[in-house]
Parts: sequence; structure tokens; C-alpha cells
Amino acid sequence: MRGFIHPGNVNTFVAPRALASGDGFIVGSDFAVATGPAAQGGEVEGLQIGVVDLPKATGANTDVTQGTKLYWDDANRRVTKSSAGNVLIGTARRDAATADTSYRVRLTGQIS
Repeated sequence: MRGFIHPGNVNTFVAPRALASGDGFIVGSDFAVATGPAAQGGEVEGLQIGVVDLPKATGANTDVTQGTKLYWDDANRRVTKSSAGNVLIGTARRDAATADTSYRVRLTGQIS
């Protein structure tokens, strides 16, 4: 197809900070998960569409059921179900209890 570049599930970014593989990050209006390590200011490949396990907020009332909207808390570098001051990144792909340390997230490829 004329003009087609690639599916867009993984894209190249300038790392906003030092990143390890699996770290979530925001660049402008894009949320992605690093597919490998990168130094701050270096190039990093970031997964934007797919299903990943990401660290979750801890404490009371952090349980979710499959399909719950999930948000990225960039200040604390974790996923939360609270929309206040955070950006929508996807939905829960499985239930998670308060005691769990991660959410399984279906990334939507867009943030609000």
C-alpha cells in the first residue's frame, strides 16, 4: 500500500529518562513501554499496543476486575485505577487483588 510505513505497535522515541526494559514512559502525548534499556536522551523502542504487566499502585482499594480502565501515574511510574492527574493507557486484562504488585494491561496506543 502506498504510504504505509509499519503497524505502529512499536515505535522509536527519545528516552525521557534512563529506562530499563519494561519501564513505562510518556513522551509528549504518547505512552509506551521500553522494549530494551536506554540512556536518557538515547533512542528507545517503545511498545504502544499490546498486553504487558506493569507495576501497580499499592495500598487499599487497588483491586480491579478485567476491563477496568487503567491510568499511568508518571510521577510515581506505576499504573493506577485513579484518573485524577493521570493518563488513560488501557484496560485490565485480568482481575488483580490489592496485594498484587502488577496489573496486566492491554495498551490502547493512545492516551487522554
